[in-house]
Amino acid sequence: MTPPEPRRRVTLADIARACGVSPATVSLVLGGSAAVAAATRRRVEAEIVRQGYVYNRGAANLRRKISTSVALVVNDLSNPFVAEFAAGVDEALTAVGCVMLLGSSGESVERQRAVLASLVEHGPAGVILTPAEGTGVDDLRPAVGLHTPLLLFNREVQDGPWDYLGADNVAGARMATEHLLAQGHTRIAFFGGHRESSSCRQRLQGYTEALEAAGIEPEPRWIVECAPTRMQAATATAALFARDPAPTAAVTYNDGVAFGLMMGLRARNIAPGRDFAITGFDDTPEACAQVPALTTLATGPRVLGRQAVEMVLARGRETDAPRRSTIAPVHLVERDSSLTYAQTPPTTTRRRTRTPPSPSGRSDRG
Repeated sequence: MTPPEPRRRVTLADIARACGVSPATVSLVLGGSAAVAAATRRRVEAEIVRQGYVYNRGAANLRRKISTSVALVVNDLSNPFVAEFAAGVDEALTAVGCVMLLGSSGESVERQRAVLASLVEHGPAGVILTPAEGTGVDDLRPAVGLHTPLLLFNREVQDGPWDYLGADNVAGARMATEHLLAQGHTRIAFFGGHRESSSCRQRLQGYTEALEAAGIEPEPRWIVECAPTRMQAATATAALFARDPAPTAAVTYNDGVAFGLMMGLRARNIAPGRDFAITGFDDTPEACAQVPALTTLATGPRVLGRQAVEMVLARGRETDAPRRSTIAPVHLVERDSSLTYAQTPPTTTRRRTRTPPSPSGRSDRG
């Protein structure tokens, strides 16, 4: 069977010819100019609807040397933190009359390169990128070029000349670890993420600094890497209990990892928040709805999204300004998942009753 011939694209000249006006007049109508007579405007608008003409705003912007879009390329669309950040980006762009072009790398450097190249063809005013793990400078330069403003979000690229915006990963993980230490835990794991990611390395640094300040040598086998997703974290939980002694608490890479760890603990008959203390990172909307509610580091992803738009548009106006690196503060939100006192973790076949602290110990804030 012979496939149907593709329908020819309706052009601005087609509309002009049908209305008996010049293409310039049609262009003025499309641009909202008040210089066109009302009757002519109505006739042109009706013909646009009749023929199904679609305005190629990208081409028009290219001719006028302006852009009304910003590209956002993320590493994982399923991450609630990413969704909140994207919502903040969209809110800020809407406020200035721009639209968001969205793409995802799925943690693939090759896919990221293809997505960036495709979106840059639309001539965005800038690109906001959370780099895929393993991204290098040479992976970005050819795709983005020399003239499109690029802002890296949440993950840095070594030796990259581009602006950067991220949460204070080091301070956040340090606060989480200090919080667990204050609960009496000394066997604290760092769980989730890959060290190829700068954000994971920074959070691991904060965790290590807090332990060392407390005179505790970090235990290498309690540093467990896995993809920062719920299911991968649930699967990796067994690594925490491969040998005795096992940890009694964990600083997790992000909230999604914390949720997966909770699943993995329950599969081993260990109650999160009662038998094992957990902290997350990001304070996603689901964190306070978990049972137990998740202690986590609040990063304000929507605020960061709006800030990212400000930074990338500012770079477009000030192309020669020095590279800007902005580290946003975070704060610890204490909830039930971490307010258990240190104890020997239960076996995988039965649960132990939590032993209350001695009268001389700390009061139970849970």
